[in-house]
Amino acid sequence: MQNKFLNLKYKPKKTDVICQYKITPSKGYTLKKVSEEVAGESSIGTWTNIGTMNKKVAEKLSPKIYYMNEKEKRVRIAYPIELFELGNVPEILSSIGGNIYGMKSVKGLMWEDLRIPEKMLKSFKGPRYGIYGLRKLMKIPKRPLVGTIIKPKVGLDEKNHARVAYEAWIGGCDIVKDDENLTNQNFNNFKKRFLLTIKACKDAEKKTGEKKAYLINCTAESEEMKRRIKFVEENGGNYIMLDILTLGWGALQTARNFTKLPIHAHRAGHAIYDRNPDHGMSMEVIAQLARMVGVDTLHIGTVYGKMTGNKEEILHIQEEIEMQFTPQTKMNLEQKWYNIEPILGVASGGVYPGIVPKILKAMGNNIVVQAGGGVHGHPDGTIAGAKAMRQAIDAFMKKQSLKKYSENHEELKRALENWGE
Repeated sequence: MQNKFLNLKYKPKKTDVICQYKITPSKGYTLKKVSEEVAGESSIGTWTNIGTMNKKVAEKLSPKIYYMNEKEKRVRIAYPIELFELGNVPEILSSIGGNIYGMKSVKGLMWEDLRIPEKMLKSFKGPRYGIYGLRKLMKIPKRPLVGTIIKPKVGLDEKNHARVAYEAWIGGCDIVKDDENLTNQNFNNFKKRFLLTIKACKDAEKKTGEKKAYLINCTAESEEMKRRIKFVEENGGNYIMLDILTLGWGALQTARNFTKLPIHAHRAGHAIYDRNPDHGMSMEVIAQLARMVGVDTLHIGTVYGKMTGNKEEILHIQEEIEMQFTPQTKMNLEQKWYNIEPILGVASGGVYPGIVPKILKAMGNNIVVQAGGGVHGHPDGTIAGAKAMRQAIDAFMKKQSLKKYSENHEELKRALENWGE
C-alpha cells in the first residue's frame, strides 16, 4: 500500500473525525498491518500502489493512526474532515464503514466510538425538542416520564389498540407507543388506528388533567413515511416514532427536516450491529449519530431488565446523549456537542415496578421508564399496571421504599406480589 498511515506521534486536530476500533486480525496478519489497511480502505488507500494518486491530495486527506493498544486490540484513527460530505450521514458511514468489514485481513472489527468535530455537528440540525423541550411540552419538569408499549406487539385491531392506550394513559402513563413491527397491517390500519388512538389520548388528557403523548410508528418507504407524518400532523398528532436503523439514516434525515413533531427513535435491529463484541458497530456510535441527526428520544436499554448490554456501556451511552460533554477515558473518546441539544434516553426491556428504584438510582430522573409486559401483565389489568408503574416512580421521588409505599397503594402492592423486587 502506497500510503503509510501509522503515526503514533500525531496529535489530532480539532477538526478531525476520530474513530475508535477494536480490531482482531486474521491469522497471519499483525494489528499494525490490518490497522493500516483499515485506515486506507476507509479513506484514500487501496490494495496496491497506484499512479493516479496526487501527492498533495495524499498529504491533505491521509488519515492518521495515532493510538494503538496491542493488548486490547484498540486503535484510534483521525480522519481529515475534508474526506466527508457534511450533513450526509449515509456518505459518512459509507466512507468509514463501507469496505473495511469485508477485508480478508480482518477477523473482527468493532467500531466502538466516534468523536464528531464542531464543523460536522453544525451541518446537522440535532433534536428539535430534546430533553428540555420535551419536559416543557409534557409539563413534567423533574420526574422521570412513564411510558408503555401496546401489547401484544401486533394482533389488536384499531379499536382495541385505542382502548388499551386509553387505559394506560388514565392509569398514569405519560407516553404510549406502537411497537416496532406495527405499521399498516390489514388487521390494524394506520389511519384508523391513529384517529381512534389520538382521540383516546385527548380524552385521557381531559380526564386526568395531564399531558399525554401518542408515538405512532410512521416507519415506511420515505415518501410514504412523509405522507403518514403529514396525516399525523394534520389530525392533531403530537409525536411520531421511527425504526431508525431499518428505516435508514437518509430517510431519518428526511423525517427530521420534514416534521415539526418530536421524533422517538426505536433501535429495532441494533443487535445486528452490536451483539457481537468483536465485530460490528456499537450502540454508542448509533446513539451519537441519532442525536446528531435530531431524534428526541432513543431506546438505549436498561441497567436492569431482559435485554443484553452491560451496565457501564448503557450508562455511558446515556451520558453521551444527555450531556454536553463527555471526557476521554481508557475506553471512550471525548465528545463536545456544541450546538446539538441533549436527548432523552428510554430505559426499556423487561421493566416492571419492582426494579424501578434500581433503574432510577443508576440512571437518574432524565429518563423515560418504559414497560410493556410490566404494565399490561399486571394481575388486575392495564389501568392497575400503569398505576403501579407511576406509584413506583412516585415512591422513588418521595424517597420511600416500595414496600412502605405499597402499604397504601394497592396496585403497587399487587405488582410486587406478582413480580417481586
